[in-house]
Amino acid sequence: MTIATIFAKTFLKKLFINQSFSNMSQHKVVLLLGSNLGDPKKNLETALEKMKKGGIEILKISEFLISEPVEFVSSNIFCNIATIIFTDLSPIQLLDFVKSIEIEMGRFNDSKISGHYIDRVIDIDIIKYNEIKFTSERLEIPHKKHLFEREFSRILLKDFI
Repeated sequence: MTIATIFAKTFLKKLFINQSFSNMSQHKVVLLLGSNLGDPKKNLETALEKMKKGGIEILKISEFLISEPVEFVSSNIFCNIATIIFTDLSPIQLLDFVKSIEIEMGRFNDSKISGHYIDRVIDIDIIKYNEIKFTSERLEIPHKKHLFEREFSRILLKDFI
């Protein structure tokens, strides 16, 4: 066997192994985004851009949906979207990443911590992460309220789940 043949076989083997592992590390995630302050549609677009810049691959985005606030009273109407992404982040790493986007965009009140909902510049919820079930103090996957209780979520997610 020539050196060129050995090199080619070794190169192809490494290429195959790296390709296999890189595909395995990509997780398919469904997110819901909402906004009801400022320019809600622009806020959603900005959040998506920040995700892309952070290495998130956006596969599909739903149509924009206008909806009334849920579980609190406000005169500000929501604009919502669903998206499917690929990420190599773990569920908690992804949660930290989307929370950092929320804070960067001006959201400082987290309903999970405060126990109540208020108007918000951006809200990014992890709905599904592959097919895993995961529960911690900070995160529950799948997100049952969005999957089963909220009408606007069911509308947005009907083609995503």
